[in-house]
Amino acid sequence: MDDNTDPITHDLLQQIVDILKTSTIAEERGKDVRSKFWAAYKKVSGEFDDNLLERCNGNMDITLIFAGLFSVVNSGFIIAMQPNPLDTTNALLVQLIQVTVYGPSAAQPAIISPSTSYSSSDFWMQALAYMSLALSLLAAFGAVLGKQW
Repeated sequence: MDDNTDPITHDLLQQIVDILKTSTIAEERGKDVRSKFWAAYKKVSGEFDDNLLERCNGNMDITLIFAGLFSVVNSGFIIAMQPNPLDTTNALLVQLIQVTVYGPSAAQPAIISPSTSYSSSDFWMQALAYMSLALSLLAAFGAVLGKQW
């Protein structure tokens, strides 16, 4: 260190030199075979990784679109499979009107047919529909996590 530079400037220059030695900003090109090999490897592997990430990103976009569309269609089928609540409401209204018009002595049906009774096949169809909706949403969630990673 010469007398013309102060210690703070010398320390700062020393830190800059140390950082530049370990930096990858300026690619070192050596004359020997190994350094040429690793420089070529770095270039080829970088291109491969970029291509792989681009393909995976595109695949996750496709998965998100498919999962979204499938979930919408599946939700429509689930809604269509639900029992009609108007049947129960209409039966109760008829019973209420009969009690109002004829008094408490009106003949009342003992049991109102519940519209929520399911056969075994209806139960399994709805269970599979809900399961497929859950798995579709799980796939969409995984694709979103993959895109954010």
